[in-house]
Amino acid sequence: MSVQRFERDVWKSKARVLQLRIRDRFRVAVDRRHRLTPLFADGYFSSKVQRWISRFREFRRDSLQTPSAFYRKRVSKDFNAEEDSVIMNMLRSVTLPLIGNMCHVFMNGLNSVQVYGVEKLYEALLRRPENKPLLTVSNHVASVDDPFVIASLLPPRVLLDAQNIRWTLCASDRCFKNPVTSTFFRCVKVLPVARGDGIYQKGMDMAIAKLNSGGWVHIFPEGSRSRDGGKTMGSAKRGVGRLVLDADTLPIVVPFVHTGMQEIMPIGANFPRIGKTVTVLVGDPIHLDDLLDEEAAKRISRGHLYDAVASRIGQRLHELKIQVEKLAYEHSCELQHPAEENMGKASFSEEYQTQLTPKVTYHQELTSSTSYFKGGCAHGGGMFPGMRVLMESTEAVGFAARGLFINTIRAKENPYSPSVKGPLRVWKQFFEDNILHQLNTC
Repeated sequence: MSVQRFERDVWKSKARVLQLRIRDRFRVAVDRRHRLTPLFADGYFSSKVQRWISRFREFRRDSLQTPSAFYRKRVSKDFNAEEDSVIMNMLRSVTLPLIGNMCHVFMNGLNSVQVYGVEKLYEALLRRPENKPLLTVSNHVASVDDPFVIASLLPPRVLLDAQNIRWTLCASDRCFKNPVTSTFFRCVKVLPVARGDGIYQKGMDMAIAKLNSGGWVHIFPEGSRSRDGGKTMGSAKRGVGRLVLDADTLPIVVPFVHTGMQEIMPIGANFPRIGKTVTVLVGDPIHLDDLLDEEAAKRISRGHLYDAVASRIGQRLHELKIQVEKLAYEHSCELQHPAEENMGKASFSEEYQTQLTPKVTYHQELTSSTSYFKGGCAHGGGMFPGMRVLMESTEAVGFAARGLFINTIRAKENPYSPSVKGPLRVWKQFFEDNILHQLNTC
């Protein structure tokens, strides 16, 4: 019995060796000599069949749209209407004002925000014609750029209107990983886009549908965050060109650039930091009508037109980045010499008063024409030498909180500086200049 089993194992081993030899021999033969003839090689089919196949290929290449071709894809206003269901709108009406005002208090209360040219954003947002779309573009430094920076630019009353708050885009592998995060980001008006799916994917169509309905869309033309903490800015991608050109009505394109968010939310941080300074510069609207006229006159391809729009927007953002870095540097130099700054403010020359007057008049005209803003300016004492601002309750609490935290930090760093005020003195001035003044005027 054992002899038969041994013989059987020997034959199995021999068969295995023969099998391996045949496989190796076959591989060498296939790799070196015998190669299969291509299916569509000359002589394999008759010349007539080859001619019909070539004609069919030319028809597909010239007549049908291919993924590599660029064209205008029209999107209706009702595209993906389930995003605007009654339940989703109710959730947004609660979520957006709550998160927006929290971000506003965090940025203006626990941090410092220096904004230049914000009236240009107000003009485009509140005074644009009916059904005129708005597209804002900015650089992308931190993961919380969109809620924090935009909330710091808008007054609380605008943040309470969830219907007119911006739409934005986010990668599906980052914000839409599971049903919980997907529901949350849809409640805060975020649209999903898939990396690598091109400019004609569903997320881009949804953004164009929002523009066609006269909405506000905010986008980062770079497509991703800066890899070096905002020191450099990447080139604008072609997708922003499609948002501008494929909309039914040419949107108002307002650029703004910020710096300092890399300190609030550094790379790898899990929670935002406080006591930092962010500088924001809002630029003039970018005019793109000449590119449309050039398209009609010279018959430029759609792809080149997308690139031209993206290039102009990217160039404008680079120009604003140079300016905002200069403004941030000047502001940091002023903070390093607070005594000289206070002496300059105490003098309050006539030239500065003449420069301040038109700005105050413009803001008063803006506030009188719309119900979203409320405030005024008057000369006298208060938290700001030479000027007192009547703020809303949310803004007032934010500024008072900022005085409590930032002045405490400065007092620890330089306790003998004449510009440092303790927390109790800050709250006292806030109460006297805002609460008591409003009661006395009433």
